Amino acid sequence: MKALAYYDGKIGTPEELTIPFNDRVHFFGDGCYDAAMGGNGKIFLLEDHLDRFYTSARQLDIHIPMEKEALGQLLTELLGKVDSRISFVYWQVTRGVEERNHTYSEGLPGKLWVYICPKGFADPGKPIRLNDREDTRFFHCNVKSLNLLPSVMAAQSAKRDGCGETIFHRGEIVTECAHSNVSVLKDGVLYSHPNDEFILRGIAKTHMIQACYRLGIPVLEKPFSLDFLKNADEVLVTSTTKLCLRAGELNGQSIGGKAPELLQAIQQEVIREFCDDTGCATLEG
Repeated sequence: MKALAYYDGKIGTPEELTIPFNDRVHFFGDGCYDAAMGGNGKIFLLEDHLDRFYTSARQLDIHIPMEKEALGQLLTELLGKVDSRISFVYWQVTRGVEERNHTYSEGLPGKLWVYICPKGFADPGKPIRLNDREDTRFFHCNVKSLNLLPSVMAAQSAKRDGCGETIFHRGEIVTECAHSNVSVLKDGVLYSHPNDEFILRGIAKTHMIQACYRLGIPVLEKPFSLDFLKNADEVLVTSTTKLCLRAGELNGQSIGGKAPELLQAIQQEVIREFCDDTGCATLEG
């Protein structure tokens, strides 16, 4: 199977499965999600992603219809049905199915969705372009909610500008990107926004920080400004599907490129963890 879809116990292709009209996701975006990369039939950092997924659901009072261990086994089994060495593994839970109303029934059983498709990684040696915009999203950015319209609009704007990501900022303080985290290297120190309500706790970012610790690179998780980012030695964009990329441009102006050896050491350590964990020799699909 080239791509697989799952909804509430049913498996098929994305074109075959149908979703009940009264699933609350259609009216309210009422759910949360997570995503990981799989290699050689194994999901990379699965426990980390499951922990975040169940935390998001608890914060939204959504009832995931199975226990964490069972969901991990299901995702791994479904990954094995897809014909690809490296795959994108996405799952979400919606609050459930009932007649449209802003309030919901207590204990409503959630509906589990899964989507798996072949997907390789971007070339870590190729810098990406960035733009920026004011972060006008809500104050629950730490929840991986399905309400992604601001991020969708920002991502489309970046695409029109020929950019690969958008830097969000609140005033002059950088928060994160439309669908990634952003960190910077300055004078041998890695700076990254703290895990507060303004950003999603990125698993790829967390493991990049752990890679820095292993390499002896100091880390400061503290807010930094747009000017600080513009003058940084390197700008790093991290996500599940990107791992760790270098940004070379912001709004048409060159950024970073001043500490290539340190950057490459971090990238290689992040890639090594993925390859060691999954048994994949390369990041290609």
